[in-house]
Amino acid sequence: MNDTDLQYQSGALLKRMWTGYISKHIPLLLIAVVLMTIEGGALGLLAYYIQPMFDDIFIAGDTSSLMPISLAIFAIFLARGLGAFGQRSLTIRIGLKVITNLQKDLLKHLMTLDSGFYNHHSPGALIERVRGDSQALQGFAANALMTLGRDTVSLISLLSVAIYVDWKWTLVAFIGVPVLVFPIFLIQQLIRRKTRFARHTSADISTRLDEIFHGIKAIKLNNTQSHESKRFEKGVNTYLKAQSQSEYGKAALPALIDVVAGFGFVGVMILGGQDIMNGDKSVGEFMSFFTALALIFDPIRRLTNIGGAVQAALASMERIFFLFDQKAEIVNLPKATAPKNPKGDIQFREVEFAYGDKTVLNKLSFTAPAGKTTALVGPSGAGKTTVFNLLTRLEEPQQGCIELGDENISDIHMDALREQISVVSQESALFDETIAQNIGFGRLTASEDEISLAAKTALVTEFADLLPEKLDALAGPRGSKLSGGQRQRVVIARALLRDAPVLLLDEATSALDTNTEQLIQAALEQASKGRTTIVIAHRLSTIRDADIIHVMQDGQVVESGTHDQLMEKAGAYMELHKDFVE
Repeated sequence: MNDTDLQYQSGALLKRMWTGYISKHIPLLLIAVVLMTIEGGALGLLAYYIQPMFDDIFIAGDTSSLMPISLAIFAIFLARGLGAFGQRSLTIRIGLKVITNLQKDLLKHLMTLDSGFYNHHSPGALIERVRGDSQALQGFAANALMTLGRDTVSLISLLSVAIYVDWKWTLVAFIGVPVLVFPIFLIQQLIRRKTRFARHTSADISTRLDEIFHGIKAIKLNNTQSHESKRFEKGVNTYLKAQSQSEYGKAALPALIDVVAGFGFVGVMILGGQDIMNGDKSVGEFMSFFTALALIFDPIRRLTNIGGAVQAALASMERIFFLFDQKAEIVNLPKATAPKNPKGDIQFREVEFAYGDKTVLNKLSFTAPAGKTTALVGPSGAGKTTVFNLLTRLEEPQQGCIELGDENISDIHMDALREQISVVSQESALFDETIAQNIGFGRLTASEDEISLAAKTALVTEFADLLPEKLDALAGPRGSKLSGGQRQRVVIARALLRDAPVLLLDEATSALDTNTEQLIQAALEQASKGRTTIVIAHRLSTIRDADIIHVMQDGQVVESGTHDQLMEKAGAYMELHKDFVE
């Protein structure tokens, strides 16, 4: 099932939001509710004081009532102003806290999910969930609280005044309200459906932008700017249509209220006018009722409109809680512990792994001896990189087991397992921080001297010393301010700083020129001493001196031995040797 088709019960979503986030702020909420009551109740008092203002002052001419009633009305406005300021400040603060906590929890949860989840959810879509959907709730979290609290009290107080003046007039004024129930229900469903689709489309737009900006060089080189612009334009137009329909629905709700209010006013004018002319009601009573009626439709309009906002918020909640409901498939066993012998042999025993229907590893078995360098070679797609993913438990085998020091890695706590492994891959993942910080990512507790030593060993200082900020120079988004070879050196320095007993090198020197490769290779050989090292490479120079070489084909090891032994066999390794880049 596609997550955008997944629908949650409204009550369940609101309950999760309340229990998980809003209920933590009950003390502040109670204060806000008191202030909302003051603000909302002030309207009822204002409508009530209209009657003596007209009857006693304007008509009867009682000057002694002028000052008390004027001061009372001033006090009402003062209380309303202070209450409005206080409750708005509190509800906005609560809304911001709720949303920031939601974002933090969502990101923390997403980082626990497996690689398989990220294979099906693009970065742009996830960014839209974490930022876009949660921010869509921010205005709702504050405005909904204000509207529900303040306007509910306003509605009750104004309705009480209207009924107090004349219950028949009140009945006439609201006689058309029941007719709105079914249309409002249909409009709210439309709003939720269209908002859900708009949020999904917005995620697609974020994904498209992410791909455009990261692939801008390929776009320019292939002259596909017009093609990408049209794809983006199509997504934006789809979003515009869906969001506009949602906003039309929101606008229709208060419009319906206004139509019914118009009929109500006409009815009250006719009935009230007769009562005044007959002497059954005073002008002050009519004006008090008319004021209450005029004011009452504003909170009704806002309360009706909040229904549309709730439906829009529910659509975002669906998408957020869908992510919270995703569970990691690769988890620690209850009794998982630290590895007993992290410096022992690494062994793959009859390991099988597939991506969907595509078999990658087929009963793969091999040993990487402790403290030795093991090379994995083979054609593209043979499953070499998958070996690293399985060893670090980014993926889980369907059959067989992987051992570290005669201990199944499934019995080892994942954090403890990964602490024992340094990885240098052909994907040089750098962050938009300083070069030193990118190196220090390998061991967050490392000192400046240790970072500097790792940088020097990996020849990072060779180019960093030429920069004005040296190691404090920013690497840029994804290391964009550095060349491919420079990025690779930073990643190697990070691995050297980690100083783990197991070293995994996946095309570690693929982005380096020949001269730099020779220097880095010497540093890696030095770093490999005493460590269990597994190397994936296509350059003969990086594997010639390996203690053992395993040749992989179709997810299996077909040959094993040293370089010289395998060359003598004149088999699969010999065939691969022809394609190696010296």
